[in-house]
Amino acid sequence: MLHKELVDKLSKSLGRSKSDINKLLEALGNVVVERCSELDSITVPRLGTIEAVKHNETVEKDEQTGKRMLLPPRVEMQFTASNVLKKRLNQP
Repeated sequence: MLHKELVDKLSKSLGRSKSDINKLLEALGNVVVERCSELDSITVPRLGTIEAVKHNETVEKDEQTGKRMLLPPRVEMQFTASNVLKKRLNQP
């Protein structure tokens, strides 16, 4: 679903203007970025959990040259679907 389609659907179901929905979605995006940048998780009922997972630095060996490289720490975003969503997706 594209952003425009999401805004249209939410606008109709909530009875709010499209500009209000755009502001709400932008605010939601800002909260997600802010909380995840602090390595916090966000749980949305019936949808799931969005969390930032920090991976420590690692040493890996380049198979072609044999050199060892130090890879810096990184943060990865993960989404875990709620049981409600999983059941809905797995219905025949």
